[in-house]
Amino acid sequence: MPSGALSRSAAVATSVVAAAGLAALAWGSLVERKRYTLREVTVPVLPAGSEPLKVLHLSDLHMAPWQRDKQEWVRGLADLEPDLIVDTGDNLGHPDGISGIARAFERFRGIPGVHVNGSNDYFGPSPKNPLLYFGGPSGVPRKVAHLDIDALHRVFDELGWVDLNNKAAALDIRGTHFEFFGVDDPHRGYDKLELITGAIDELRAEDPLFDEQWPAGPDAGAFRPTVTIGVMHAPYQRVLNSFVNHGAQLILAGHTHGGQVCVPGFGALVTNCDIPRDKVKGLSLWQHGLRTAFLNVSAGLGTSIYAPVRFACPPEATLLTLVAAP
Repeated sequence: MPSGALSRSAAVATSVVAAAGLAALAWGSLVERKRYTLREVTVPVLPAGSEPLKVLHLSDLHMAPWQRDKQEWVRGLADLEPDLIVDTGDNLGHPDGISGIARAFERFRGIPGVHVNGSNDYFGPSPKNPLLYFGGPSGVPRKVAHLDIDALHRVFDELGWVDLNNKAAALDIRGTHFEFFGVDDPHRGYDKLELITGAIDELRAEDPLFDEQWPAGPDAGAFRPTVTIGVMHAPYQRVLNSFVNHGAQLILAGHTHGGQVCVPGFGALVTNCDIPRDKVKGLSLWQHGLRTAFLNVSAGLGTSIYAPVRFACPPEATLLTLVAAP
């Protein structure tokens, strides 16, 4: 083939690739990032004879005050009549995002809930080179806006939700006793895993129905209908392993955005933590030693306002239906 023809072919190929890239960018920024999706899964963790329970898992809203469509979609999730709400952090995406969160969560008042912090509940977003994510988890920018996390917690307090940041708590929901423990954001090193054992021991010491002779760990519910749930923002392996060691039967996390930009047939390009790519979103099993827990990682409902694009990874909330284990 003459050199001129080769040059023309290369130019055509380059143009086709560029056009495809622009089309993908347009789809991801204008359509897919607003294609809010409800993912539904069934998790067999309840004691025998228990009624099914609906758990609504929300994560990574990265809310800005003008995002009314997202606020309305989240408000509509109250129609699902969940029995429990678990919020795994990164609620804020703008210094004035609290008003949007308050509006989005307003209809959940009176529904039991638990929450933990993500780094974007402390710090506002900042422009970043997306290629840096291929070098490992993101660091803390030098210049960053501090967000009003106390005001965010007041919203949660008014809803009646329980703070699980390096804490443990118990709730009785429709005849099932739940024990929760959680940590503050592992991505910023705010998790205090050394506090979890003491928090669980203190929780059980205050429980008039707890018998110290009952087994801990995976058999904790053998003599009382109890389900143990671990909650975190960023699913780092050190935290997942610790939660399994502490007897978690179900672990809920967010942070990864499911990769945010994925390749069909391949999946996420990055995870922004050390979790394996095949567990970057959705329900899976996490095994450590001889123990195993169900793990649900939410792809989240938002993006940074400086990177408003998703591709092959629509924003999501998850409705987990807990049923009796075989």
